[in-house]
Order: sequence, then structure tokens, then C-alpha cells
Amino acid sequence: MTYAFRPGRPFTDDFRAIAAEQITQAVMTLEDRPGGLHEAVHEARKNFKRLRSLYRFVAADAPQFQKHENARIRDMARNLSIVRDAAALVENAHYLRAAACNEEEERALTHVCERLTTRRDRIAARETDIEDRVAGTIVACEQALQALAHVSFDDRRSRTAARLTKGWRRTLKRAARAKEACSASTDADPFHELRKRAQDYRMHLGLMRETWPSAMQAKRNEAKMLVDTLGHLNDLAVMIQLVNEDPALAGNSQDQAHLIAAVIARQETLRDEALALAATVFQEAPDEESRTIRLLWLDAAR
Repeated sequence: MTYAFRPGRPFTDDFRAIAAEQITQAVMTLEDRPGGLHEAVHEARKNFKRLRSLYRFVAADAPQFQKHENARIRDMARNLSIVRDAAALVENAHYLRAAACNEEEERALTHVCERLTTRRDRIAARETDIEDRVAGTIVACEQALQALAHVSFDDRRSRTAARLTKGWRRTLKRAARAKEACSASTDADPFHELRKRAQDYRMHLGLMRETWPSAMQAKRNEAKMLVDTLGHLNDLAVMIQLVNEDPALAGNSQDQAHLIAAVIARQETLRDEALALAATVFQEAPDEESRTIRLLWLDAAR
């Protein structure tokens, strides 16, 4: 089964099946580890992100379920996050180095990459309880499956359309508030919030893809570009925070100066790109786009 609702099928059955697939895939990946432990952790966390977005979509009709399960899944992801977060910083340092303005800056950023790589490996070596964390996550997944079996919805076509319309409007209104905050500030927090809302929107477009496949895919592509841009921006903010706490990670004062200059320049570019992309992705008014979603669902679910 794909990560998508199927119009015409009872919504409760569909919802449970989509959620169960994400949970089951996470467990299988953590158990089988085809690409190694750390890649398995990375893939499982993707499943958890899809699951949380799915649950947020229906939050208005299942508020207690969403609140409880969102906290469970969030804690599951955090339980596995330490090494992956360190690896993401290394990837972002390489991303910065690839855009270096000159050879001197490239050499300085190479030193930063090396230090962050050493830090990542040191953190990985210290994670002696990672197997216990994985085992605990698998147990939590089993509990999440049990909880899923008890959630149900009104499966009537009109009620399902109203539920999806409400969830869509909520996502877009939260995104609009985040976009407005980003236009008024260069702080990291509003852009991080916009990233989360854009990620939800991208997931929800996937869930609704069968109502209008070509249009939903085009919008998903745009949303992914926005999410990726905001992801780079967030990683840069995390990197600077880390270096502020431990300046030695950036090396000597010259390397630190090159890193700060590269980050500031890249952040400015990424903020401009993100705002331009957000204007395209979220160009329709929430109420108007939500009404379109309702009509699409009612037509597809005949």
C-alpha cells in the first residue's frame, strides 16, 4: 500500500492501514538493517515523520488519540536522534564547502568538515546503548499499533470530506502564520516552524494524491524544494549554535571567521529562496484551497 488515501474506501480502514504500514516498515527496517544501523535509524525516523503528519491531518476528529500518539512518536524519534543529528551536521558542512567562494574558504571549511566528522564518530562510539534504544523503540511501535486498532471515524462520505477539509485548512493556516513570521524576522525559529508546516503540507499532498494525481505531484515537488531549502537553513543555525557552545569545533580563529562568513552569506541566500518558494507553494488562501480539496474528495469518492 502507498502513503495515500483511497477515495471510496471506508476512511477508518484506510487510515489504520496507512498508519500500520508506516509503523511496520519502521520495525522491519530497525530489525533487518539492510544499509546498516545508522541508515536504518534514518529511515525509521522518516516513517515516524509520515506518521505524525498523518495524525495531525485528522487531529480535529481524534484529538486525544492525536495528542497521545504524537507524543509517543516524537519520543521514539528523539530516542534515536543523537547520532543522526551529528551526521546531518557533517553533511551540511560538506554542503557549505561545495559552495565555498575561494580556495582559502574551502580549506577552512574542509577543516570544519574533518572536526565535525570526528565529533560524529566520537558520538557514535559513545552510543553504547543504541541497541537498547532500538529495542525500546520497537516495543513503542508495538504499543502504537495497539493504540491504532482503537481509533475510529465516521466513514460517511460527507463526514470524511469535512474532516479532510478541516485538516487541510488547519495545515494551511498554520503555514500562513509561519510564513508571515518569516517575512518579519531573520531568526531561526520562524523558519524552522515554516519547515515543519511545509513538511506537513507535502505529506498531506501525498495522502490526497489520488484525488488529482498530476496536480498533487506538482505541488509536492514544489513543497519538497521548500522543505529542503529550509532544512539547509535549519542545519546552518544548529551548526552555528554548536560552534558558539564549542568554538574549538571550528578550529583556529581564521577557520572560525571563514565558517561564520560562509554561513551568514548562505543563510541570507537561503532565506530569500525560502520566502520566494513559500510564496509559490502557499499562494492560495487556506479557505479557498480547502474548499477545492473537499470538492475533489467528494468527486473521487463517488
